[in-house]
Amino acid sequence: GTLTRNEPQVVEIEAAAGRTREDVLALAAALEATSTHPLAAAITAASPGTAPGEDVVEEAGHGIIGRVGATRLRVGNVRWLNPGPLQSRADDMAGAGMTVVVVEADGQIAGLIGVRDELRPEAAETIRMLNAQGIRTVMLTGDNERTARALAAQAGVTDVRAEQLPKDKADAIAALVAEGPTAMVGDGINDAPALATATVGIAMGVKGSAAAIESADIAFTGNDLRLIPGALAHARRGRRIMTVNIGLALAIIVVLFPLALFGILGLAGVVLVHEVAEVVVILNGVSAARRPASTRLQQPAELQPALTHA
Repeated sequence: GTLTRNEPQVVEIEAAAGRTREDVLALAAALEATSTHPLAAAITAASPGTAPGEDVVEEAGHGIIGRVGATRLRVGNVRWLNPGPLQSRADDMAGAGMTVVVVEADGQIAGLIGVRDELRPEAAETIRMLNAQGIRTVMLTGDNERTARALAAQAGVTDVRAEQLPKDKADAIAALVAEGPTAMVGDGINDAPALATATVGIAMGVKGSAAAIESADIAFTGNDLRLIPGALAHARRGRRIMTVNIGLALAIIVVLFPLALFGILGLAGVVLVHEVAEVVVILNGVSAARRPASTRLQQPAELQPALTHA
């Protein structure tokens, strides 16, 4: 989700005995038609025109249930639905970097759908930038272990926690917050509890879910991950300038007070020096609003457009 393009596509379908690939895809698309999950969008896009199912209910962190006609359906991840006779195929799909979606009809496995999302081209650079700033990065994902580690290796993340439910993510963030200030970056409905738990919750706003944006403290209008280390560097620079300004103002007062008290410097001189110093402080403060060149983005050619003025 957050580290990938958020444009997943169905790349493989495995049907159980007695089912066709088209049948498996249509059953899944009927339930996913009402869901806002990125994987749901991929499945429905692969089966356009499929009528939505009935009595559809989402199970957060697991999948979705409902019915098509008299057929009861469940569509979800391998932690929730056992692939049964298709377990070896599910393992192969996961090993190939796919997220495996299991389709169950009337209590029987109907098939598997392999969905894959490509890593954002700026993801690895973003992780390097954060590491260079002394920021520890942890990947929390609902994907299976093999898929998660394959993507993490490409991005350069070494601390990977896979198969995380929304509560697991929130608990992991709470543990990290206990160790020190922690920022959570997310864009999905499953990230909302963790975003609310973090010291600072950051939502990637262009394609983020409404729940994620509402739970976050900050929402970026751009979809470039490098906005994160750029914003952090900009904030740290602003804090340094504020600290310098406070120190400068106090130092001037400390120097001027005894000079005025003992008559070494007249009232006019004290006022003049103080006002000149205030102008310097103000000008220095104004510089905090400017974005230094080091925090401006240079987009790679393959990168999806972002709002670089954000």
